[in-house]
Amino acid sequence: MTPDGFDRDRFAKCQALAVGGATPGERQAGRAAAARVAANAGLTVEEAERLVGGGSQASARRGSSSPEPETSRPSRETYTWQKPKSEPEPITVAEILAQKAADLARRKKAAARRQRDDRALHAEEEKAKAVLREQQAVRDREWAEARLRRDGEPLP
Repeated sequence: MTPDGFDRDRFAKCQALAVGGATPGERQAGRAAAARVAANAGLTVEEAERLVGGGSQASARRGSSSPEPETSRPSRETYTWQKPKSEPEPITVAEILAQKAADLARRKKAAARRQRDDRALHAEEEKAKAVLREQQAVRDREWAEARLRRDGEPLP
């Protein structure tokens, strides 16, 4: 018979922290959190411990004021919130081929985009170079005319 609103998992996690916390502050915070979870369900901590099933061990440790030795901490298997991870599904050949096809399509689109951008850039550069070539041609003609006026003989 469980009271309404009593979260067993959360209470067990708080109790695990109260028992196996690395520092006295963590253990104290775990005890306070467990008391809040029990009070929210209208229970005392002892009643909640009996419902969860870890009453005697947690009560005995809570009474001691000395820090617990490292060997008395519970093992990883005692934490209720840790579940074993399931094995990942192996990737299939069809999935690999689909990934390769998608990657190839992405690369082709990127290459086409770069090629378009390059063409536009080259066109702008050619226009700028044509203007410079025309300006240089004007300067060359002016120089040749000035030399012809000065020396009076045409260039070879």
